[in-house]
Amino acid sequence: MNIGQVLDLLRPDFPQVTIPKIRFLEDKGLIKPERTPAGYRKFSEGDVERLRYVLRMQRDHYLPLKVIGAHLDAIDRGLEPPPIEPVVPTVPSVALAADGLPSAASFARRDDLRLSRRELVKVAEITEELLDQLEQFGLLSARPGTGHYDTDALVIARTARELADFGFEPRHLRAFKTAADREVGLVQQVVAPMERGRDAGAKGRAAEAVTEIAALSVRLHATLVKAGLR
Repeated sequence: MNIGQVLDLLRPDFPQVTIPKIRFLEDKGLIKPERTPAGYRKFSEGDVERLRYVLRMQRDHYLPLKVIGAHLDAIDRGLEPPPIEPVVPTVPSVALAADGLPSAASFARRDDLRLSRRELVKVAEITEELLDQLEQFGLLSARPGTGHYDTDALVIARTARELADFGFEPRHLRAFKTAADREVGLVQQVVAPMERGRDAGAKGRAAEAVTEIAALSVRLHATLVKAGLR
């Protein structure tokens, strides 16, 4: 192709390109069209693609010609050019952070904490009456067969006591339990088919999925509450 034909191919995508611009890029060594015996430039398809790359890097990423030349050199040697940094405004990473919400690992973590009823009342700094009400409304219970309370029961009891300072009674907290039960049901519904897999790793994959889905559901729930209160 001659330089006029190349210009016709480029202008639909790069309306500002001109013949002097193409000659300038040649002078910088970014393209090397062949020359006829009479000295006329003859461009190949490869030359046109290189021009497209140069013009796109300038227009979309504001890269200097020296950097673009390094990219082309890498491509010529069979390498991948370095990734292009975005030049448009991006969302700050802090906006996508989990704000300290529980991770999947926190749902997988188990401990052997066993508290008696008296110990739970003391450590959680609650009254026997509050504990009775929390159990009455199904917010916590002792482990079946042991009569001891675990870490989850302790956290629930402490949180209920802190909410009580704002006037929340255990009967008010029943709504939280109902919402949690619905989320648990959804998680179990999704994971049940995975648990029924016949291969040896089925139960392990299901357990891993439970922790990840649980963390995501808590993140969604907390963010919806946050957005609603705003």
